[in-house]
Amino acid sequence: MIESILPGAVTAVDTFVDPPGADLFPEEEAVVRKAVDKRRREFTTARWCARQAMRRIGIAPAPVLPGTRGEPQWPFGMVGSITHCAGYRAAVLAEQEKVTTVGIDAEPNDALANGVLEAVSLAEERDRIAVLLRDHPGVAWDRLLFSAKESVYKAWFPLTARWLDFEDANIVIDPLNGTFTAALLVTGPWVHGRRLSGFSGRWLAQQGLVVTAITVLAPVAPKTRPNGRLAAHR
Repeated sequence: MIESILPGAVTAVDTFVDPPGADLFPEEEAVVRKAVDKRRREFTTARWCARQAMRRIGIAPAPVLPGTRGEPQWPFGMVGSITHCAGYRAAVLAEQEKVTTVGIDAEPNDALANGVLEAVSLAEERDRIAVLLRDHPGVAWDRLLFSAKESVYKAWFPLTARWLDFEDANIVIDPLNGTFTAALLVTGPWVHGRRLSGFSGRWLAQQGLVVTAITVLAPVAPKTRPNGRLAAHR
């Protein structure tokens, strides 16, 4: 499902069930040894998805351990993201030479609990959500906003190794084209020779879920002739 909002450079694997026989590397097992069953199943199936993605790309399956902020640590030369919620798990993976960063998130297509929207959004975002709820029923736009903010953070952190608060990005959702933009309200890192000022992403509402994804593609290296000169594009 999630592959429909990701570019071809990203390999995605998702599942609506916890596959029997999914196992962990010893290092991963140590992370969830004392975890409750729900947490263990989410962790295990997300790693199963990640390893399926590794096989599709052609690299050997490897442990995916959480870093200091809980972020997944990928094999050298790879970037990726993981998400899980009730009844759904997904992992995406890409080669760093093709994709600079990627962030995904999935949430139930249900309204946020009372008080949560106020805690995770800006006043202008809440105004826009109210309009979306009025004009485009059927999607939990407040939950979609939350999901988009999660994807923003997951795309941001690998570039900066810094925390990003909910109020540090102003998100505008396009209800007709399945896209959103996120304007950063803090100083972003330098990416591809320019200061990063925001992200653009895609979303979908399907099978009882709202799903968001952000991908920043790596620049394409210019082609060269055998003598080392740049090839002309004609």
